[in-house]
Amino acid sequence: MRVFPWGFWLLCVASAPARGDSGSKARSCSEVRQLYGAKGFSLSGVPQAEISGEHLRICPQGYTCCTSEMEENFANKSRSEFEAMLKEAGRSVQATLTAQHRSFDSYFQDLLNKSEKALYDAFPSMYGELYTQNVKVFKDLYSELRRYYRSSNINLEEALNEFWTRLLERLFKLLNPQYHITDEYLDCMVKHAEQHRPFGEVPRDLKVKATRAFIAARSYAQGFLVGSDVVKKVSQVSLSHECTRAIMKLMYCPHCRGMSSVKPCNNYCLNVVKGCLANQADLSTEWKYLMDSLIGVADRIDGPYNVDTVIGTIHVRIAEAISNLQENKDSITSKVFQGCGNPKISTKGSSSEDKKRRGKVTLEAKSSAQALEMLVLDAKGNLTALKTYWITLPSSLCSKKVMSSSASDDKCWNGMTKGSYLPEVMGDGLANQINNPEVEVDITKPDMTIRQQIMQLKIMTNRLGNANIGNDVDFQDTSDDMSGSGSGDSCPDDVCGKRLSKSPSTRQPETHAIPKQSGHGVNGASSRSLPSASLLLLLSVAVTAALHLRR
Repeated sequence: MRVFPWGFWLLCVASAPARGDSGSKARSCSEVRQLYGAKGFSLSGVPQAEISGEHLRICPQGYTCCTSEMEENFANKSRSEFEAMLKEAGRSVQATLTAQHRSFDSYFQDLLNKSEKALYDAFPSMYGELYTQNVKVFKDLYSELRRYYRSSNINLEEALNEFWTRLLERLFKLLNPQYHITDEYLDCMVKHAEQHRPFGEVPRDLKVKATRAFIAARSYAQGFLVGSDVVKKVSQVSLSHECTRAIMKLMYCPHCRGMSSVKPCNNYCLNVVKGCLANQADLSTEWKYLMDSLIGVADRIDGPYNVDTVIGTIHVRIAEAISNLQENKDSITSKVFQGCGNPKISTKGSSSEDKKRRGKVTLEAKSSAQALEMLVLDAKGNLTALKTYWITLPSSLCSKKVMSSSASDDKCWNGMTKGSYLPEVMGDGLANQINNPEVEVDITKPDMTIRQQIMQLKIMTNRLGNANIGNDVDFQDTSDDMSGSGSGDSCPDDVCGKRLSKSPSTRQPETHAIPKQSGHGVNGASSRSLPSASLLLLLSVAVTAALHLRR
């Protein structure tokens, strides 16, 4: 039930002049004819002067320049134009988020590419056969890192453990060519590797730092894509029949009424648009959480997780690890022999290249910290500006697209005639439209598409919250979506097809079988309880089923 003094409102309407002025002569319809023709409609049957408006079904039934056909055509046109306004506003937000994703993705891929290139350039001269006979091990590592970043279902800790295991097996054999070392012997050596620490503290240190950096980076990149996708899907939601009528009344009824120069009252426009976008406004809370979450992770990327240093110096850490193994070869070999026994002497003997001691070479990594700082600053500015997008959309459309009059104007189109607009402006969201005087809104039937997108925002925010505290969350493989955004080299089948299994991970990531992308605010993530994304998905399915039954 609407609670509004309709008697008073109707009294105001009744007291208004039936025409645009007080004259008794029928007014010319030349302005409406011109507008109607400009919209692509035929002028056949369009009145030259005002006619009685009893036939009108949307506009006020006073004297009018519109026939029933014109009213219907204007209604359809207003619908398409308003939907175009929404899509245009959405495209602007999408463009901002997509540009931020592209910038960060390009920066992150460039870090990986430069590190890999530096390794390929320096290692042949530094390590000779220690490198040339194990090129695939290094290539596989960078391929796995890229696949993880692109959201493939890879356990990053396990991938790093596998790399160090494979590298140790091959280097140990090359450093001890005088022995015949079997696969069984290597298995024994690997079991004692953690105790002997042949690569020093590098594997453990790199695993901690790299996993945090990669978790944050890929969640951050995905967050932009999810936000853009949500806007795209919501912008495609069709307008209700009641909304179409209200938009027609707002945009074209003043023309039919012979008041083409009269702008809609601002508060009148706000009530119409808030009624039409009631469901969209309900995105606001979760949308703000997502923006806050992205800002929080951005601070981590440019702060404690130090993405620039960690990712850009992977090759340096690997070189440091190999040098540790070389320098402590005799000690490590002795310990392995004590634990696994003495292997048989090889009949092949050793090559001079294998025995050749290489001088220690210091690798340098060029820092791009300033570029990252600028990226983060730009992103945080844009994300902050987008926080209120959904609740400010009505006022933005009214002021910039509908071109409504000022709030204090008493000579604006109020839906019936030229004058003041008396009803109060409704609040935001579906529940606040129960008494909307301009759009009949059924608050018991939320839009299904928008409810699903709210769930996507919750899931993505949940992921970002976990990333903010260093917890891994598996993503569905979205490499196809990200491949057009500068994602880097493709992954060969022989590499991507293999499964990592040799070295168990110390911590398994949380796995969520959830929709393609998306999930509360990161700034308070460490103190808030982060719900499981799987639970959120189940709730989404339950809500969907309940809403279908209700319909």
